[in-house]
Amino acid sequence: AEALKRLLEVFGMEDPPAPPAHFKQPPQYMVDLFNTVANADGVTKNPDILEGNTVRSFLDKTHGEKMRFLFVLSSVAKNEKILTAELHLFRLWPRATDGPKRHHFCQVSVYQVLEQSEPDGPGGKKLLAARLVPLQGSGWEVFAITQAVRDWTEDESSNRGLLVTVQGLGGSTLDPPPLQFASGRDHHESKKPMLVLFTDDGRRGASLPMAGFPDLPPQAPLLPAKMSVPKLTGPRSTRSLDRLQPCQRHPLSVDFEEIGWSGWIISPRGYNAYHCKGSCPFPLGENMRPTNHATVQSIINALKLSEGVSSPCCVPDKLYSINLLYFDDDENVVLKQYDDMVAGSCGCH
Repeated sequence: AEALKRLLEVFGMEDPPAPPAHFKQPPQYMVDLFNTVANADGVTKNPDILEGNTVRSFLDKTHGEKMRFLFVLSSVAKNEKILTAELHLFRLWPRATDGPKRHHFCQVSVYQVLEQSEPDGPGGKKLLAARLVPLQGSGWEVFAITQAVRDWTEDESSNRGLLVTVQGLGGSTLDPPPLQFASGRDHHESKKPMLVLFTDDGRRGASLPMAGFPDLPPQAPLLPAKMSVPKLTGPRSTRSLDRLQPCQRHPLSVDFEEIGWSGWIISPRGYNAYHCKGSCPFPLGENMRPTNHATVQSIINALKLSEGVSSPCCVPDKLYSINLLYFDDDENVVLKQYDDMVAGSCGCH
């Protein structure tokens, strides 16, 4: 229990989220984003795509009015910095019965609702984004609404939702509107209105090269499934052989199913963390990737110039980040990047 608690801390959580009550399909946008940022094991392949380290998706909670949207942001942590917020709306194909079109475009405006009962009254709404949208075709339209979301996260009670209007080129009202967006109630899960937040929770990894992980005290090791304490009960010759092997990287499988986390983690099913093992004998060759300090330490150790100086240690000298796509406590889908999770290479330090 203590080991799993420590592992959750590494992933920035106090408790594991409860798996969704029913089978839920994650938004395709979030799955595509994960596949763009990470490989199948979750290891980051494009480190420059995400501005922060967290992407959160929220589905509309109104389930009713077609052009009113409400997103509940209670799962956003107080220390998270909102970098960008986007409203994603799926534009439906125009209906054949809408007759001949005098215009090829219409104006779509997104407003922050300030007065719940009278959004159309004076001071009832605030314009966030507006642009011309073609009447032909279908697909996702994305509107930046960052400032509104920052307001809502600072004061949850100010979140009265969003209002979207469709008007003619001169601002004229079009009834019925020739352009429609998929609603949360009437359309397929994959087309539901969605709010996407790009945030940073401030948890960045330490820079390498370094010797050891300052966040993990040695008295509280992490021992999830497949990470076992080396048994020292084997023949002495085998242990001596281990020590004679030069410092190198070895596999270390982390299986989320065995840990009991497969219910809430969407991708990956597990990953290879790797670990460093082996000796750093004098003289340290270039293939050992030694630091200058390690080279000096190995010389002092070999010449016995100072008591109690051990030979350098075999440790990770390059670490990679991994990405998790998972359901949070509110069943929203989150993509989070965690630094320093995979040993990329090993060296003598």
